[in-house]
This record gives sequence, C-alpha cells and structure tokens, in this order.
Amino acid sequence: MGDDTWKDLFPGAFSKAFFFSSFNVRDLHTVDNGILEHLYPTMDSGEWDVLIAHFLGVDHCGHKHGPHHPEMAKKLSQMDQVIQGLVDRLENDTLLVVAGDHGMTMNGDHGGDSELEVSAALFLYSPTALFPSTPPEEPEVIPQVSLVPTLALLLGLPIPFGNIGEVIAELFSAGKDSQPHLSALAQASALHLNAQQVSRFLHTYSAATQDLQVKELHQLQNLFSKASADYQWLLQNSQGAEAALQTVIAELQQFLRGARAICIESWARFSLVRMAGGAALLAAACFLCLLASQWATSPSFHFRPLLLIPGAWGLGGAILYAGLLATTGLKLDPVVLGTMAATSSLLPFLWKAWAGWGSKRPIATLLPIPGPVLLLLLIRLAAFFSDSFVVAEARATPFLLGSLILLLVAQLHWEGQLLPPKLLTIPRLGSSSPTGPPRHSGAYALKLGVGLLLCTRLAGLFHRCPEETPACHSSPWLSPLASMVGGRAKNLWYGACVGALVTLLVAVRLWLGRYGNLKSPEPPVLFVRWGLPVMALGTAAYWALASGADEAPPRLRALVAGASVVLPRAVVALAASGLMLLLWRPVTVLVKAGASAPRTRIVLTPFLGPPTSQADLDYVVPQIYRHMQEEFRGRLERTKSQGPLTVAAYQLGSIYSAAMVTALTFLAFPLLLLHAERISLVFLLLFLQSFLLLHLLAAGIPITTPGPFTVPWQAVSAWALMATQTFYSTGHQPVFPAIHWHAAFVGFPEGHGSSTWLPALLVGANTFASHLLFSVGCPLLLLWPFLCESQGPRKRRQPPGSEAEARVRPEEEVEEPLMEMRLRDAPHHFNAALLQLGLKYLFVLGVQILACTLAASILRRHLMVWKVFAPKFIFEAIGFIVSSVGLLLGIALVMRVDGAVSSWFRKLVLAQQR
Repeated sequence: MGDDTWKDLFPGAFSKAFFFSSFNVRDLHTVDNGILEHLYPTMDSGEWDVLIAHFLGVDHCGHKHGPHHPEMAKKLSQMDQVIQGLVDRLENDTLLVVAGDHGMTMNGDHGGDSELEVSAALFLYSPTALFPSTPPEEPEVIPQVSLVPTLALLLGLPIPFGNIGEVIAELFSAGKDSQPHLSALAQASALHLNAQQVSRFLHTYSAATQDLQVKELHQLQNLFSKASADYQWLLQNSQGAEAALQTVIAELQQFLRGARAICIESWARFSLVRMAGGAALLAAACFLCLLASQWATSPSFHFRPLLLIPGAWGLGGAILYAGLLATTGLKLDPVVLGTMAATSSLLPFLWKAWAGWGSKRPIATLLPIPGPVLLLLLIRLAAFFSDSFVVAEARATPFLLGSLILLLVAQLHWEGQLLPPKLLTIPRLGSSSPTGPPRHSGAYALKLGVGLLLCTRLAGLFHRCPEETPACHSSPWLSPLASMVGGRAKNLWYGACVGALVTLLVAVRLWLGRYGNLKSPEPPVLFVRWGLPVMALGTAAYWALASGADEAPPRLRALVAGASVVLPRAVVALAASGLMLLLWRPVTVLVKAGASAPRTRIVLTPFLGPPTSQADLDYVVPQIYRHMQEEFRGRLERTKSQGPLTVAAYQLGSIYSAAMVTALTFLAFPLLLLHAERISLVFLLLFLQSFLLLHLLAAGIPITTPGPFTVPWQAVSAWALMATQTFYSTGHQPVFPAIHWHAAFVGFPEGHGSSTWLPALLVGANTFASHLLFSVGCPLLLLWPFLCESQGPRKRRQPPGSEAEARVRPEEEVEEPLMEMRLRDAPHHFNAALLQLGLKYLFVLGVQILACTLAASILRRHLMVWKVFAPKFIFEAIGFIVSSVGLLLGIALVMRVDGAVSSWFRKLVLAQQR
C-alpha cells in the first residue's frame, strides 16, 4: 500500500496492491489517505502474510515545509494515531516493524550521507516478547550490520539472494533466564544462515563474471568452510563449548565482512584507459580552443570550412574504425567509436598548428592570457583537487571574483585606460576625425568596482550551507514563502519580491528607452511594452497563490488550483512568443521618410547601380548611418529644390545589444518562476552586477577601427566566475540532495504522469539557470564597449539655417558616435571577434571541466570521491553542456540580427538609388 515505487521494483510480487503516485512531493495527503482507506480493513480480514504500508506524508512535508512547520506536527500526530491503531489490532503471532528509509536535514532534504540523513528510526513491537526484557548495561556499537537479513529471519523468510549485509545477531539472543550458551548458539545460527546465503551468492556471481579477485575469493571460501564445519561440530557437541562458540561467531562475522569488502572493491572499478583517453581529448580540445582563438584574428582565417572539414575528418575516422572492427570481427564499442570520431576531427587543427609552429607562431602567442589572470585561473583549477575547497567553493568563488575586480580597477589606473582611445571614424568630406573628451575617470571606475564588490557581498547573503559544515547556517531566504508561519512577515517579503520584479522590469524598459529602442512599431518592441508587464503581473499573481495556497478558503481552492496551473504556463508561453517575435523581426528601427535639406552635405557616395560586391555595401553602410543621423537631427521636410528622398532612423547604434538584453529578459522570467520567490532578489542583483561589470570592462577595452576587436581574458574570466557565483547564490550546490525538485511541479501541481523528460527539463533549467543566462549573454562583452561610446559630453548640433550653424566650422563639429554600427565597418573583424569570444569562453569552461575530470580520475579511491569529486564532475559536465548550447544560441542571435541589418541596409541602398 502507498508508494508506487514498490510496483516498479517488484512487479507482480503482491497478492493485493493499492498504489498511489509518489512523485508529487507537494502533495501531503493523497498517499497517506489512500493507505488508511485500506489498511485497517485488510488487517481485520486476515488475508495477508506480510503487509507493507509505505506512508509518504512526513517525507513530502519535509521537502515542502521543513521539519519545524506546523504541517509537520500534524503529519506526525497522524502517524502516532496510525501506529496506535495498529498496535490495538495486533495478534500474538504478528510483528510490527516501523522503519524510516532515511533521515532528514534541518532543511527537510535527504539523499546525502550526513548523520541526520543516514540515521533513521527502527521500532519493533510484538504482543509476545521477542528479545531480553532488560537491555545490557553498556550497549555496544555493532558495525556493518543490515536490516534486510535481520527482518527476513525475524519474519521466517529466506534472506534475499543478492544481499551481502550482516545480520544483527544480538537480536537473536535468548531470553534473560536462558543460559549464555543458548544465547551464543542462537547468534551463531543466525550468522550461519546469513553466511550460507552470501556464500551461494558469491559462488553464483563468480561463475557468471570475472570481477572478483580469485585469490581473495578462495580465502573467503576456505574461511566459510572452516566456520561451517566448526558450527556443525558444535551442534553435535554443545556441552562445554562456550569458547568455541565465540570463535565460530567471530569467523562467520569475518567471512561476512570480508565478502562485503571484496564486492565493494570489485564493483568500484575504473577503466584507466578510457579515463586517460577522455582527459586527453578534453585537454586537446582546450588547447585547440586557445590556438583557434589566436588564429581567428588572422586575415587568412576562413570561417566557412570551420565545421565542415573537422566534421568530414571525424566522420571518416568513425567509418574507418567501424570498418576495421567489421573485418576483424571485434565488438563495436560506442564509446571508443565516439572517441575515434572526436580524435579524427582534431587532426586538421593539429596539422595546421604543426605547420605554423615555427617562427610564424612563436610560443609566446600560445599563452596570450595575462599573468595575473592566469594565476587566478590556476588557483581556481587547483582548488578542484581539494575536497575542502570544492565544498567551500561558494565562498572561494566570490573571493576570486573580488580579486579580479580589484585587479581590473588597478590595471585601468596603471595603464591609463580610463581615458578613451581615439575614435577612428570615417570622416565626412572636408572634416577630420575628432577626439572626444575623457569618457571615464578614475573615480568612475572606482565607483563601479565598489558597486561590484557590494553586489558580490549581497549575493553571498543567499547561501546554502553544504552538509559537511554543520556549524554553518543556511540562509532562510532561500525557502519559499509558503514555509513561513507569520502572516505579516510573509506579506513584507512578498512585497519585496514583487518590488524586485518591478525594479527589474522598469530597469530594462528604461535602458531600452535611453537608446531609443522603445519607439519602434515593430512587433518585438510592442511585446516589450505590453507583454513584459503582463508576464510580471502573472509571475506576481502566481507567487501570491503559491505562498498562500494552504490558507485559501475551501470554496476557492479549486480556483486557486486552476490558476496555479494556468499562470506559470501562460508566462512561459508569453516568453516563448516574445523570443519568436525577436527572431522573426530583430531589426527594431523607427524609419521616417522625408527630403534632404539643401544645407545637408552629400555623404552617400553615388553608385551607377546597386552595390555589386560586399565591399561596396560595407563601405556605404556607415555613410548611410551618418546620413540618417544628420537627417534626424535636421528637419524632415521637402525643400524647394526637391532633393533626393532620404530617411531618418535611430536606435541602430544599440541594435545588437538591445536584442540581447530583450532576449535575456524573456529568458529570465520563466527561470525566475522555477525558483523560490525570494530568489527574485538574486536575479535583480545578477542583472545589476552584470551591468556594472560590463561598464567596468568597457572602460578598459580599446575601440580601434578599422582593426580587430578583442575581448580581453579578464572580461571572459570574470564573466565565467559570475556564472558560478550566481549558481551558489540561487541556493544550489553541486550535490544531489541540494537539487530543487519542487521546480518540476511549477505549472504541474498534480504531477506529470508517466512523463520524465518534462520534469527533468524543469529541474535542469532551475539548476543551471545561471549557466544559461550568462552564456547566452556572453556576446555583450563584445558589444558593450561600442555601446558605451555614446557616453561623454558632445557638442549640440544646431538646427539647419540658424546663425549658430553658420558660426560653427565643419571641422569643429562633433559627430554622433556610431556605437555598434562601428562593427559593420569591418565585417570580417566582427565575425572573428565573435568566434574568438566564443572560443575564449569555451576555453575557460573547458579547463574547469578538465580539472574536475582529472580530480575525479586521480582521486578515484579517495574517501570523498562519491561525496564530493564525482558529483562535482557531473554537475560541471552538465553545466558545460548547458553553457555551450547557450553560447551557441547567444552568438546565433547576434548573427541573426546582423543578417537582418544587412538585409535592411541592402533594401535601403536600393531605395536610395531609385
């Protein structure tokens, strides 16, 4: 009765079964009430031999509310009544076993190996006496014992064949009035039955496989034969053999514990060849990412065969390997097949690296990472080899991030990069390229650094303590509002969460409005105006329902349940619709038609026809942009001369970053729904911290055109560290007990039925939300310095025809900055910069997963490998996959915008010619 997991583990094993869905951890009563409906009638009927009732209310209540919530007191009182009712109905030949399958942490979770999680209660009761009525004066600790064989013998059942546990022999002692000899003989009998079962298992298992060590197995079999022979002799000569009984008990216990040890050692085996091969592949991929990031800036680098040639080599290597196996008759191993394909795909890169290894490629170019950044990166990678540092990574990462921020501020001061570089623009006819005033000051960069450090410190307030540090106390702000008891405090926190949501929405709209990206009539802009507020309203309403669902009046519970399903799904649907609209129409430009004024200088080089080459288009696009800016500043009227028809447009200078910020906002709302309400404050800090970091990095990235655009390693490393810091600030840990399983029920409070991929997707999105957001937003590191070009004072242009305009000489006028349109002056450099940025980010993430792989491989026999190193490797690997996909999506969005802008300009040029 109860948990339907028994149905999957033992199909058809029960004469009667009443199973109920167990996956919905937010449901406290369905399973328990279903059991109580059938439990007592079944007991009274007597038509049963073994009756199992698996209650789940206490377990689910711990996950949902924690151990100290009033709902937990109600469930425990209900269990007390159930046990009392069972005791009243027990017959004399019936044994009642009340056992917990695990314990519970102070947060209500389980799954780890902490003392609170592995300590579970065991209560045995029978109307007739089973054990001595007086316990021993000094109870001893019995190591390596198992409940499974003990319960089997107590119930008169055979011990399960695959069990390798040791029976609790002390429970089989005779009563207090019996002789010590009989008590020892009862213990020996229980241990002998247990040892017989384990011996049969070892014999059958060793005959089927070759996993067990032959020498050790032979020694164990000899030990069991001797102990079994001594036991049989004692049964025939039981008088005066107390010392011999203790020897037999010790021999049987030694056999059982030795069998357990040999099985554990054999089952925890590792393939050193595959481990070394995988680590070598990872290292080669990281090295080639570093090489390719250097090659990307070379004019001879070709983008089109970047994936085609390695893909062809990889396919050829896989086919060759499969052919060799087919001719030799060997078994095809998918892992080795994938390894051969991956190795073959690396060969063209290795050949190119070998060919250019000489004087053309000095070894200094292979290590372009600055020394301080390389030192911080090495410290972080070395920390993965220490279980203490892996456990304390939530504190080590902010320290490294703060150190990098201070290093950036100091470097800006030392190198004098707080002053802007010369903005190289294409001059208008008769004018020179002006040099603008200082864009930033040392105080400005210092304020950004202080703000970043403050945000890092505030994000650290949202922390979850690992179970290895019992003195630590997790932040109570990570728990959902439904777990709070006080009504006033809950309302205040709800107001703060809604305030964070509104602040995030207003900040995004103000930023888009500052650069004019909210004035376009395009569908994505209209969706930002009206769709985002609706998404924020739906999120706030869902939070209100989720935090007070248990307090809703009975007549409104059906309405609340329906709204809890509709609201999150509606928010996700709106976010998906916004992303689709953004991909469909990424160019959000407000265009106004008019005629050029006679005073406007001709900036568009005339063509006899449409541009015939990409070079023609690349040359004319910046001129068109300047021309549109000048027309927008002037009067959009047809003059008496009836000059050529022109257009005025703005928000082109931020067209790439506007699309990125909009897409990140659309992604943030569904991810925010999957977290507890108070995590919205962390998301607000995330956006603010990213904004400050981008401005600080933009202050030190020189903008030189024409020429290659390079994002420094400091920026990429800081971005990756922020992703890791946000992972911990949102209450996650790289261990399985810390997974937020409640995310699977957002929008699906009744569960998912038999589906597993959808809840896995929801839980994965909750766990790796920071990896996804930062990887998608990685191209902002390239775009933001150009966006910040608009900062600083500029001379106000005078209206055409005014006296002030006549007094201003052309060479004294300050042109409007091109901002992100400067990237279109050199499309090849733009593509190379995107590729280089992606490779650098992949390199930083790749060396992290490489370090985790090496740590798990080298420390495979470490005491904490399954507790620390292996889970860290798994989480880092999945995070790398999510980050890689997110990085591809972010770069693809920028390329989609770039293609749409090119198409838009091409149409504009044709219109100009007509």
